[in-house]
Amino acid sequence: MKRMSIVIAALAAIPTIAHAEDPIIGNWKTELGDTTAITSCGGGYCITLKSGKHAGKQIGTFKGRDGSYEGRITDPDANKTYDGSVTVSGNALKLKGCVLKVVCESQTWPRL
Repeated sequence: MKRMSIVIAALAAIPTIAHAEDPIIGNWKTELGDTTAITSCGGGYCITLKSGKHAGKQIGTFKGRDGSYEGRITDPDANKTYDGSVTVSGNALKLKGCVLKVVCESQTWPRL
């Protein structure tokens, strides 16, 4: 019985392995200075504005993992939605939105 107690104590001392969040999760600052939050939602990720005149509006949905994502992004001023992609490298998020994959615009957002 003493031997079993030692084994249980040893197992309890092993640190648990935490699953790291996907690098897209977090708060980001847009080029206009607004704050966005990217969270898990519906099997992917949602971008929601947290500050500025469109605060509370969801402006994007993306799927992917490990720093590379595809989805849709909405320009909240024009209320138009475009195909988009996101790549995350360190503390920088590069977002690209395209019309018919021909005319594209990109922005880079720093992590907050």
